[in-house]
Amino acid sequence: MKIESLLIHGGIDGDARTGAVNVPIYQTSTFKKGKFDSDNAYEYSRSGNPTREAVEKLITDLEQGYAGFAFASGMAATTATLSLFKTGDRILISNNIYGGTFRVIDKYFNNFGIHYTLFDSSDITQLENKIDDSVKAIFIETPTNPLMGITDIVAVAKIAKKNNLLLIVDNTFMTPYLQKPITLGADIVIHSATKYLSGHSDLIAGLVVVNNKELAERIVFIQNSTGGILSPFDSFLLIRGIKTLALRMDRHNSNAKVVSEFLRDRKEVEKVYYPGFVDHPGHKIQEKQANGYGGIISFVLNKDYDYKKFLESLELITFGESLGGVESLICHPATMTHAAIPYEIRQEIGITDHLVRLSVGVENVSDIVADLTRALEL
Repeated sequence: MKIESLLIHGGIDGDARTGAVNVPIYQTSTFKKGKFDSDNAYEYSRSGNPTREAVEKLITDLEQGYAGFAFASGMAATTATLSLFKTGDRILISNNIYGGTFRVIDKYFNNFGIHYTLFDSSDITQLENKIDDSVKAIFIETPTNPLMGITDIVAVAKIAKKNNLLLIVDNTFMTPYLQKPITLGADIVIHSATKYLSGHSDLIAGLVVVNNKELAERIVFIQNSTGGILSPFDSFLLIRGIKTLALRMDRHNSNAKVVSEFLRDRKEVEKVYYPGFVDHPGHKIQEKQANGYGGIISFVLNKDYDYKKFLESLELITFGESLGGVESLICHPATMTHAAIPYEIRQEIGITDHLVRLSVGVENVSDIVADLTRALEL
C-alpha cells in the first residue's frame, strides 16, 4: 500500500464490531475483567487503550518499525527514550537540536549521571573521535531545529552499528511521509506529534517507534511505569490529523519553496536556511534520504533591522511557539524554543538574536508572501 493510502487505512482501520469507519474513542480508565484467571487484552488505560493502540499501530506502519508508543507530549516521548540509559552513560547529540531536548538532557538527566557531548551532525568526520566506552547512543535531528542542518542518516547509522550504539532520530520536521529513518538504519524514531502529524495546533502528543522486540519491551515498560501516555481523545484527534498528512505536507513543501526564494531576494534578509536550495551544504543528502524539503525556513534579518518590530507586525502569520500547523507560525528561537541553550553555544552555532524560524502553513502562498512583504517594509 502506498503511503497516501496507508495514512488513511494503516494501523487499525475502522471498527470491526460496528463497521464504523473511524476507531472509536474508548474513554474509559478501566476494563471489566472476565473470569478470575482470564488474560484480558485491556485492563487499565495507562497500560493499554484501544484508541491509543490504534495510533501506535498506525505510526509503526508509517515508519516501518517494529512497535510504536504514544505519549502525552513530544518531550514525554523523548524522556521515555532517554530513560533507556543509566548512570555513567553518555549520549552524543547534535549541537543544533531542539532546545527542549537539550534542556531535558542538560538540566534533568545530567542529575542522574547520564551525560552528553555535542557534535556537529552535519559534519560526521568528527563523530568517531568522540566515541569512547561511555557512549551508548547518538541522538540527531535532520533537518536540525532551527538551522536546517542535514545529517546523513545512513552514514551515522553505520558508525553507530560499528560501535554498538543506538541511533535515535527526531523525525518531527520530515514526518514519515517525507523520511523514514528506520529504513535508513535508525533504531528509534521520535516525533513531536503535536506538529505536522496532528497538523492543526489542537493537541499535544509524542510518538516513539523502535526497530526491534527488545527495545519495544523496554519502552513499553517505561511507558507503563512512568505513565506519560496519550489520552484516548487525543489519540483519536491524532489519527484524524494523520489522515490528511500527505495533502498538507505537499502544500507545506510547495509553499516553503516559494517563500524561501522570496526571502532570499530580500535586502532585509541576510541569510536563509532551507535545504531545498541547491547550494545548501546538505542538499544532496536531503535528496538522497528524503522525498522533500519540508515546510520550515529559518532566516537571519540584517543586523540594523528591528526584528522585534518585524515579528510584531505580522498579521496573517502567527507569532508564537510550535510549528507544523495548517497556519503559518513564526518564532524567535533565541528567546523561545532555544532559550535553554547557553548563550555562548547559541552564538557559536548561529542561533543569534536576528534569527527567526518560519513554519510555512497551507494558506494561499501569495497571502503569506504579502504578509512578509508588508512586515519587512514597515
